[in-house]
Amino acid sequence: MVFAVSRDYEPVPGQWYENVEEEESFRVLSVDEDSERLEIEYLDGDIEEIDLEAWREMDLERIEEPEGWSESDDEDADDDEDWEEEDEEDDDDDDDDLDEDEDDVDDERDEY
Repeated sequence: MVFAVSRDYEPVPGQWYENVEEEESFRVLSVDEDSERLEIEYLDGDIEEIDLEAWREMDLERIEEPEGWSESDDEDADDDEDWEEEDEEDDDDDDDDLDEDEDDVDDERDEY
């Protein structure tokens, strides 16, 4: 007779796991060893905070990152880049305004 053996995995941020009993996949977002709590994110985007005791009671398997998951992360990164580009353009405009102000000051000095 073969018995299922539960593996005791330490929670590793960024690592994906499957809760075998619940048939749910999730990744660990963060681990706070002081409070003995960790934050996990399920495939559907729901985020949950659990304690280490609940973690140790789960029947877990380490799994590979689900297909398509990194694509959604990449889209977020693209959005961030767009914001940075817009900010840089705005910064350039601000510099131009400063130059114009300096020209006005120079003109005023010339008048005296």
